[in-house]
Amino acid sequence: MIRIGVVMDPIESIKPYKDSSFAMMLEAQRRGWEVHYILQSGIYNEGGIVYCNSKTVHLTDDNDHWFDFKDDHTLPMGELDCVIMRKDPPFDMEYIYSTYLLELAELQGCLVLNRPASIRGANEKFFTTWFADYAPETLVTRDMALIKAFHEKHKRIVVKPLDGMGGSMIFQIREGDQNRSVIIETLTDHGKVTAMAQRFLPEFKEGDKRILLIDGEPFDYALARIPAAGESRGNLAAGATSKGVSLTERDREICAAVGPTLKEMGLVFVGLDVIGDYMTEINVTSPTCIRELDAIYSANIAGLLMDAIETKLEKAA
Repeated sequence: MIRIGVVMDPIESIKPYKDSSFAMMLEAQRRGWEVHYILQSGIYNEGGIVYCNSKTVHLTDDNDHWFDFKDDHTLPMGELDCVIMRKDPPFDMEYIYSTYLLELAELQGCLVLNRPASIRGANEKFFTTWFADYAPETLVTRDMALIKAFHEKHKRIVVKPLDGMGGSMIFQIREGDQNRSVIIETLTDHGKVTAMAQRFLPEFKEGDKRILLIDGEPFDYALARIPAAGESRGNLAAGATSKGVSLTERDREICAAVGPTLKEMGLVFVGLDVIGDYMTEINVTSPTCIRELDAIYSANIAGLLMDAIETKLEKAA
């Protein structure tokens, strides 16, 4: 029997009908695997061994009562076959410390997804610059004058922090925007914090597409997140609506360019954000939208992920 751990935010606070971590745990349970629920605070190193405090759980696909705790465990993480890191950002120093612990657990025999060193090295915003031909014109800097010059060149831009999620602190700056200076000052803390600026993509009104890749291969459909009226962000957390769409030829071209690198880096479950013909983010920490796509297409995306995990464990045996 496979023993799998999921490091996540408190399970009592999730929305099971839309939570991708929950979908993964449900699928693991369906396969008869032993599912361990782990909080970030429950991972520690003593005497060079990485341990975790975990709870085995019984899960029910019920929005009113979706989990019951079974047994408490304290065990070396190397005794788990696989651990999926699903803690949401912010990607702060505590997150980095967790990747150190998980990287050592990986060396001690546990398959960790996504690979901790690669989570640490692939900032979800900055990583797009590795694939500049598939991203909009981009600037990453803390220099406020450079951001202003970039705005003057492109007339309308989007600026955002490198460590945010769910549309937090994303600003649009239009031509002649009288709030430009205060937005840039706020975002960079007066030039002390590095931020990203990208050319505005008007196609965002048609949807900010989330494409899910498993071990470098895309699911055949994306979730297009349509901004709410008067809203400049296509995040579901910011009130966007959604619909399923088939991948376009350009979407597949982007996936073909990015996928092999993701696979090589051990980034097994990844969400690409694509607006029009351009990739704007590569989400590697806790990508979402499994449950929405499953519902639209009668799919089992978590099942594809568990298949990949089984294959990796068989190869490692």
